[in-house]
Amino acid sequence: MTARILDGKAVLATIKDELKGRVAALAERGVVPGLGTVLVGDDPGSHWYVGAKHRDCAEIGVTSIRRDLPAGSTLREALDVVAELNADPACTGFLVQQPTGLDEFAILSAVDPVKDVDGLHPTNLGWLVLGKAAPLPCTPKGIIELLRRHDVPIAGAKVAVVGRGITVGRPLGLMLTRRSENATVVLCHTGTRDLAAEVRSADIVVAAAGVPNLITAEMVKPGAAVLDVGVSRIVAEDGSSKVAGDVDPGVAEVAAWVSPNPGGVGPMTRAMLLTNVVEAAERAAAQA
Repeated sequence: MTARILDGKAVLATIKDELKGRVAALAERGVVPGLGTVLVGDDPGSHWYVGAKHRDCAEIGVTSIRRDLPAGSTLREALDVVAELNADPACTGFLVQQPTGLDEFAILSAVDPVKDVDGLHPTNLGWLVLGKAAPLPCTPKGIIELLRRHDVPIAGAKVAVVGRGITVGRPLGLMLTRRSENATVVLCHTGTRDLAAEVRSADIVVAAAGVPNLITAEMVKPGAAVLDVGVSRIVAEDGSSKVAGDVDPGVAEVAAWVSPNPGGVGPMTRAMLLTNVVEAAERAAAQA
């Protein structure tokens, strides 16, 4: 068996086209969505990610509001920028790029939950637990959308989520067990007694542990869908390094669907960020 590809890049392009129409409809009502970002420090990776997010926005007609703070900025300075974006009507949604080197929980908690396009504010995560509509975390939302767009059956499926982080594992489990998805989820982690057995019994596997090549072909049920969310850097003996995912390449010979890494879940995270920005603008317009 050679797995079919869960192509996040292609779905991102499709979603961008769909969102252009929604942005145009908002423009007819005099509403222009705006994405704000708060970046602290000079981490090259963070600068690249923020730049990519704003380039995506430009493609679909969303304005950019970028606030970059130098390394050594204080928590108070970061909170002042958050307060500014909370109050700015041109900013329909914003995010604080991690890491900041500051008290990230304090910063995240200061974001207006209505403008939380990362879907990670404590209030919004609480609404997820309670089943109330609220902004959803981008990566779990993107994983579900990627499966839907490729007609991978979710309802009634057993899903093994490997990794219990707050950005992927925990919220994904909650989202998959909603009535709209109706999956049965086992959340695996470093304390799982027999990880191979849990994974082997799953129809869908989401690997988000950050452990290179953790999921091997022998652990996967033939015909399963396997999504690779992990990002690790492997350093070779000569000092060179490369980024590796959590899924061994051999899995593609057993699974029915696999998401490439890069090119699978990553583009879907970007797509769902754009969707959250546009949805925030639509909600604000409806209440105006």
